Amino acid sequence: MRRNIFSLVPLIFAITTNSCNLEEKAKQKSDNYSVQRGVNISHWLSQSNRRGEERRNFFLQKDMEFIASIGYDHIRLPVDEEQLWDEQGSKDEEAFKLLHNALEWAQEENLKVIIDLHIIRSHHFNKQERPLWTDPAEQEKFIGLWCDLSEELHLYPVDFVAYEIMNEAVADDPDDWNKLIARTMKALRELEPERKIVIGSNMWQQVQTFKNLKIPEDDQNIILSYHFYLPFPVTHYKASWTGIAGYEGPVHYPGEVIEKDDLEGLPEDLVEELSHHMGVFTKDTLEKLIMLPVKYAEEYGLPLYCGEWGCLPTVPREIRMRWYTDVRNIMESHDIAWANWDYKGGFGIIDSETGEPDEKFIEVLLK
Repeated sequence: MRRNIFSLVPLIFAITTNSCNLEEKAKQKSDNYSVQRGVNISHWLSQSNRRGEERRNFFLQKDMEFIASIGYDHIRLPVDEEQLWDEQGSKDEEAFKLLHNALEWAQEENLKVIIDLHIIRSHHFNKQERPLWTDPAEQEKFIGLWCDLSEELHLYPVDFVAYEIMNEAVADDPDDWNKLIARTMKALRELEPERKIVIGSNMWQQVQTFKNLKIPEDDQNIILSYHFYLPFPVTHYKASWTGIAGYEGPVHYPGEVIEKDDLEGLPEDLVEELSHHMGVFTKDTLEKLIMLPVKYAEEYGLPLYCGEWGCLPTVPREIRMRWYTDVRNIMESHDIAWANWDYKGGFGIIDSETGEPDEKFIEVLLK
């Protein structure tokens, strides 16, 4: 059946007008992109084997509503390559739909978002083999992932969504990370010159490695990011994925993290691993460490963001809450925005056993 072309004109006009409105919103100055306190939505579109209904139900609109209601102003949303793209590079339509759902829910709740490309097939921050640094084709693929993401996300306003290039780069040569930053930023800036881009330091975004970070010059739409999990034997006490998992003796904060007497009788390899993380840690100690990225950010006149920080509930409750109180006070005294790790995971504000909010923990973080 033929249709009168004039009957299509209103529809075409409406579609064109809506598209133009979205583009105008996306071009808004990113000077208005400002965050203070957020939470990581982990183990949903990242680091998870959940698919189908289980994945859909893990994070819902009611979760976003709750996050906004308790005082957060943004979320950091980790996404993995293997969640969003299959091995041939085709997009997983359902995963991208979930991503867009989350962005729509966040807009409704007036929450800003940082999209964090967390793990890619050629780079996992806890694996020995990382082809990203040795295979030029993998680097091209990485840049292509960001072009794909930009294609999906570029119509969201720049004062609403920011991009984090990659979570916890681990390159033996820090200049490999610097070169990839430069190439990725060049590609993104051709597509989105005003978008805020979050860049972290090499070697798990540690505070100690900022001195090796090189960022593109004359770009004020950059946010510098570090992660903070020190002292490690406290924050990752009994964490199964770490080299110190076998230590079950006492830990302390503030003070001497592990007493020498508590090492007696332990396997030599465990003692060796623990020796890299021992010492006296107090609030002053932590502040001196955090000042390393603070000074770097001040030198370049850029905002600073702690994209991850957290302490497992495996340590005594008093120690855990003292650590959170001290780190939060340090960061906020230096005007550092942050997102705690995490919402529903092992570090979460939702109790993993009961599924209920940990009200006292939330009070320490947000009140």
